[in-house]
Amino acid sequence: MTNASNKILEISNLKKIYHDKNSEITAIDNISLLVKDKEFVSIVGPSGCGKSTLLSILSGLEEKSGGDILLDKNLKVGYMLQKDSLFPWRTILENCLVGLEVTNTLNDTSKKRVIRLLETYGLKDFMNKYPDSLSGGMRQRVALIRTLATDPDILFLDEPFSALDYVTRLALSDDLYRIIKNEGKTAIMVTHDLAEAISLSNRIVVLSKRPAKVKCIYDIKLTDSSTPINNRKCKEFNYYYDKIWRDLDVHL
Repeated sequence: MTNASNKILEISNLKKIYHDKNSEITAIDNISLLVKDKEFVSIVGPSGCGKSTLLSILSGLEEKSGGDILLDKNLKVGYMLQKDSLFPWRTILENCLVGLEVTNTLNDTSKKRVIRLLETYGLKDFMNKYPDSLSGGMRQRVALIRTLATDPDILFLDEPFSALDYVTRLALSDDLYRIIKNEGKTAIMVTHDLAEAISLSNRIVVLSKRPAKVKCIYDIKLTDSSTPINNRKCKEFNYYYDKIWRDLDVHL
């Protein structure tokens, strides 16, 4: 069970209903969840069940139809999309400063922090280059640094590696894990990749078919949690994979 004493986010009976002229569609039905500080939570479920809708509501991009979301108003939120959405006419450093410019928080201190992030995570030599000179994996790493630039307390990640090939996904999952751990962030990630979820997460939330409900929640405990790649080699990995796969409403 999750200890409520260090909670950073609490969701209670969250509901989302879409309306048209003749009917209504319930996308999310009474979802409740508690997320702890510095926890990495992945959300999995059948395609089209409402995973990304849930993330959009939590990040404030979409309105809820009912229920409560308790998130301290002083906490800052970062949102990373499936696509990197880098501006091709701006350098890598300039792309990473966009959030600071928009929030009017760009100053010498915040700029130095972004430069430190770029240097620390292997992008020092690319700060003055443009996005079209980078590989897909490097562009996603830049997108992650841009998300971290405003120093958010909690990150919402919407299938951040879905457009990448398998080998690049593995490398980027290690980068993501290392960066989030080093920077002390809380993360909630939507993914369709069950192996990715198990290798990265402290907990996995399994959603049902639409209307999405919480079907079950798994606490992930692996003997070697040093990196996501090593996590996939743990003896417990296949146990979790088989068990969660059976809980997914997926028909082949």
